[in-house]
Amino acid sequence: MSAYYEAPDYYEPAPGDPPAVFLAGGITGVADWQREAARALGRAGAVVLNPRRRDFPIGDPGETPVQIAWEHHHLHLPEVLTMFWFPPGDSTQPIALLELGAALDNPARRIVVGADPGYPRVADVRWQARLARPGEVVHATLGDTLTAVRALIAAESGPS
Repeated sequence: MSAYYEAPDYYEPAPGDPPAVFLAGGITGVADWQREAARALGRAGAVVLNPRRRDFPIGDPGETPVQIAWEHHHLHLPEVLTMFWFPPGDSTQPIALLELGAALDNPARRIVVGADPGYPRVADVRWQARLARPGEVVHATLGDTLTAVRALIAAESGPS
């Protein structure tokens, strides 16, 4: 893996760094899809920014602002590509939807979006993406979403 940063460890881009990808999307009540994504993107040479902590101290209310500040910082780094994945399950992941809305409304933000057909608000994700960014593809599998991220990184990196 090129480099891996997990909340609460901060990443600060430096000249010559490989492309960085923030893993935005479901955490609470869904499978750990970030682990698979981090491995795949790390093998592709990307810096991976993972908000899902291996051991989040849920009983410590002081950690919530730390987590939110970490996510806000990394989501707003101009060099970072944001990959959104909305996994299947019962949770609507409201914070991820909020983050997607903000990203869609900023045409300078580079994003790749995926939503599993089993995600309860999949139609909302598709419609919001379509209305905010006509032509934006919402991928239906994690594998397809990762393939799109790798293709975008390769296209931006140009020929080797």
